[in-house]
Amino acid sequence: MAGKLLEELKQTKPFESLETEAYLNVVKTADVLHQRAATVLKESSLSETQYNVLRILRGAGAAGLKCSEVGERMVTRDPDITRLLDRLEKQQLIERHRSQTDRRVVTTRITAAGLRLIDDLDAPLKNALHAMFASLSPAQLRDLIHALEAIRS
Repeated sequence: MAGKLLEELKQTKPFESLETEAYLNVVKTADVLHQRAATVLKESSLSETQYNVLRILRGAGAAGLKCSEVGERMVTRDPDITRLLDRLEKQQLIERHRSQTDRRVVTTRITAAGLRLIDDLDAPLKNALHAMFASLSPAQLRDLIHALEAIRS
């Protein structure tokens, strides 16, 4: 029985291994999930990485985080976190403050406008995620989460 991915990729030869098929399925699925989430975020002129920064800073609260800490908490790596923060600051969604005691330390905080934007995105993103995973039962979702965590460990 040929897998669905073979059809999607219009590939006529079988995959060289189950691991190859699993890997390509994860990558293809991640791409579909990214595209669907990006559609929701696009209405607010945000990229997924920008949304991720705002989500991280909302969770950090009033204390904010150092630039390096934001980078460490990102779901996907961004090689130029400074430029990403520059864009968000230009949109007035975050603010940065240099420490008076150690000028090397810059703390980043989400602004009120950033909070409003990300709060407004909560429901649409939740609905989109629910729709994306609607074909899986809660038990299947837990199994998927455990399988993905096992691969990353």
